[in-house]
This record gives sequence, structure tokens and C-alpha cells, in this order.
Amino acid sequence: MRLIIIDGIDGAGKDTHARLIYEKYLTLGEKVILRSHPEEDNTYGRKAKTALLGSGKLNKMKASYYYARDVIHSLRLYHNKADTLIIVRYLMGVAYLPLSLAILLYKFFSLVLPSSQYMFFLDVEPEESIKRLSLRDEKKEMFENINDLINVREKQLSLAKDWHIINTCGSIEDVQRQIEVILDHLDKEF
Repeated sequence: MRLIIIDGIDGAGKDTHARLIYEKYLTLGEKVILRSHPEEDNTYGRKAKTALLGSGKLNKMKASYYYARDVIHSLRLYHNKADTLIIVRYLMGVAYLPLSLAILLYKFFSLVLPSSQYMFFLDVEPEESIKRLSLRDEKKEMFENINDLINVREKQLSLAKDWHIINTCGSIEDVQRQIEVILDHLDKEF
């Protein structure tokens, strides 16, 4: 099974590119599952989303806890159930926690959760992220402000040493071409 992980700060284009990757492998005749956390199809995902729409330290802790449970829930249900499993928002969720805890949990989850050569960190400047988020017709989440985006992005980039880091400030087509070059290279070794 091919495990593709897409992560990055809010507004980086994770869901957009995950859908394009999904369509690529579906067109090749593969069975493909796409999971974008937090998911609405289970209690953990719904509770994580509710906490993200709140404020305060308690909701930050709840969002982190339920988000992790949601990811683990997806892995339990869908790992090895398709040719390709695409997971949006995976390990980098720990970057919303204080740095020392984020590093510790990233190392822990990297050891116990499946990993892959297909790990993409979609990077965007926080100012561009804010512009993109303002175009959405969704309620603003607690971390969707310039200070948190700067802080979280910095932590995520420090954790993403072994990831394929893609700058998503270009057009969707240009970014997807960059991703597909990497996918095609990795697929030759798959």
C-alpha cells in the first residue's frame, strides 16, 4: 500500500492537492482512500472540529487530543485497505503544542505510526495563508491568525526535515506538477 501524507499550515492547499493526487491514482485504476482530518464521520473528528472553533487553553488541549484520536481512528480503519491511502493532516498537528512537547510527540508518533517516503509538507507564507483563509466561507478556527500561523509554520518546518517541502505560493497547476514529479519518481521505486 502506498501511504501519502499531506501536511502544512492552514491555507497551504492541502485538501486541493490531496484531491488532485486522489484523482491521479483513481484514474490509474487504483483503489484510493482519502482522509482529511478532522473528519466529520466519527466522534473524535467532530469533537476536534468543535474544539478548533472554540478558544482558550482547554479547547487547544481538546483539539490536540481529539485530532490525534481521529488520525489513529483513520489508520485503524483504512491502513492496508486500498492501493493508496492519502492522509491530510497527520504528524504536523503536534506543532500546535509548545515546542518541547511538539518535538517529543513528533518523535513518538513517528516511531509508532506508519510513515512513508510519500510525505509532503506544503509550505506557504503566513500572510498568503491569511489571504486564502479570508476567501473561505467557513467559521475561523482558533489557530487561523497571523501570530499562530507564523509560530506553527516555524515549528512544522523544523520538524519536516525528511519531508518533501513544496512551496505552494505558485499556481495550483505548477505546484501539482512539482508534486507529480516526486510521485512519479517514488512510484518507480514502489
